Amino acid sequence: MALLYQATLRPTKLELLSDWLPGRPWYTGSAGETLQIASFRFDDPAGAVGMETILVRVGDGPVHQMPLTYREAPLPGGDAWLLGTSEHSVLGMRWVYDAVGDPVYAAALAGAIIGGTGQAEKLVQVDGRLVRREPDMSVVGGGGGGEAVVMPAVGEIERVTEDDPTVIVTDTIELAVVRRLDVGVELADVVLRGSWPGQETPVPLASARLR
Repeated sequence: MALLYQATLRPTKLELLSDWLPGRPWYTGSAGETLQIASFRFDDPAGAVGMETILVRVGDGPVHQMPLTYREAPLPGGDAWLLGTSEHSVLGMRWVYDAVGDPVYAAALAGAIIGGTGQAEKLVQVDGRLVRREPDMSVVGGGGGGEAVVMPAVGEIERVTEDDPTVIVTDTIELAVVRRLDVGVELADVVLRGSWPGQETPVPLASARLR
């Protein structure tokens, strides 16, 4: 479950991305206002880290996948992945990271791909009630078979190769995250696929391989 708030962020996550994306080695769009196409979330069992994957584009440029984590304090050793800080009108200061450098995201992504956990249900607090928000995209892991397997602990991140796909390596698993989604990338191993309005045929988003 992903608990959302009726709140404001200053600066917004899209404003942070507009400044940050042009400096990435895998980014092939232009500089400019970043627009959100769709998004999905993962759940942190500890309830401490927010995780949201946003599909974005600038103008009529390509669609890029941008996983983010939101933390109430800095991620130790995470300076290389920090987009910036944002003031949340309910939760206070948030540190916003490119999630590929965050071990909580690595564990959640592995669980969605191999363990069959899928995306989190979105619930919004409205006048003291929790209201379900319909997802604006669908993701399916494990080839769509819905078969969960016993996974080892993902552990800490050993290294990240910032390319397209971006590769995340821990001592038990190797993950690949596609950045640009309109180039027909084919991934090996067990794959997470996603679809959204305007893209009804599921496309590869990420893959996982046990080491």
